[in-house]
Amino acid sequence: MDFWDTPRHGGNSFNRLPPDQVYFDALKGYGASWVRLSYDKWRPAGRDFLLGNADDYQGLAAADLKQLVAVLDRAHAAGLKVVITPLSLPGMRWSQNNQGQFDDRLWQDKRFWTQSARFWRDIAQALKDHPAIAAYNLINEPAPEKLGGLTEHAPPEQMQQWYARQQDGARDLPALYRQLLAAIREVDDKTPVMLDAGWYAAADAFSYWPAPLADARVLYSVHMYEPYAATSAPNLARQRPYAYPGSVPFAGQVQPWDAQRVADYLQQPLDWAQRMELPRSRLVVGEFGCMRRLPGCRQYLEDVLGVLDRQQLHWAFYSFREDSWDGMDYELGTAKVPWRYWQAIDQGQADPLPRQATPAFEPIRRRLQP
Repeated sequence: MDFWDTPRHGGNSFNRLPPDQVYFDALKGYGASWVRLSYDKWRPAGRDFLLGNADDYQGLAAADLKQLVAVLDRAHAAGLKVVITPLSLPGMRWSQNNQGQFDDRLWQDKRFWTQSARFWRDIAQALKDHPAIAAYNLINEPAPEKLGGLTEHAPPEQMQQWYARQQDGARDLPALYRQLLAAIREVDDKTPVMLDAGWYAAADAFSYWPAPLADARVLYSVHMYEPYAATSAPNLARQRPYAYPGSVPFAGQVQPWDAQRVADYLQQPLDWAQRMELPRSRLVVGEFGCMRRLPGCRQYLEDVLGVLDRQQLHWAFYSFREDSWDGMDYELGTAKVPWRYWQAIDQGQADPLPRQATPAFEPIRRRLQP
């Protein structure tokens, strides 16, 4: 846990091909200390990478585990710590691997909780001694609330009332985390765990948690893309994109968003942690970003990072040299990518584009430097 006692800055790796040594060396070269690593886009031995099949978990896929360990070895050789981050669990297949459909089974049937606990126990047994591992991020962006009757960005009182009705049921996210953590601790009592808030790790979604988990080696993570209507890919496709700073739809109304509004929004998990008497060092902003081609993106990154700097929080930007989607790959600048980028994806080949520090990347690059 000592690694997390001082602010740590890094990047997200959500690549379709397992990253090579050059990739990790480059991220470390910018000054990053950790990488949040997802493997769900890699070619699996079965239906789902490492899981075998998210419909019925039977054990870790041996060939996939070998591939994952090889990637961890590369990260360690570069001097980076790794947070393992599944996008899928049994009964919760990541939508992009599920024909674009949101998979709600985990939040309806505790049979999948039991399978997920076995899955995480197996991962911990296999990886607990690997020197690169800095934490297990138990699931990326869970959303038990989505089909459970709670509006996104609802007022805290409404969230708390909703949770009171869900406690001990299949949509009780803290209870799921307790079960997964207990399974991990059967075989690994040391490795920290990282827990995303609900509603896709929204910064306001810890508001309904009545207590933290009873384990000192737990980190609590939120993601920051708000106001999503201004930072996201759909905005880029609008005939007249919403501007940042500017007035943007959020939580059912149009609101002005600027540096102060960003700070106010990100204050919510800080306030929750203070009420729970959690040290600041246990809070993480596991993802943040904006579409690099939007005119306000650089200012948005500055405003978000300004808050994270002042509050001395751990963070990882989204994303580093993503080879399946260019939207938040700031080393590419603000221009469209050439056709050969998409051609490589279609052919399953390595990303052919050179990367370099650009003005779009500058807010991040500057703060990664030790």
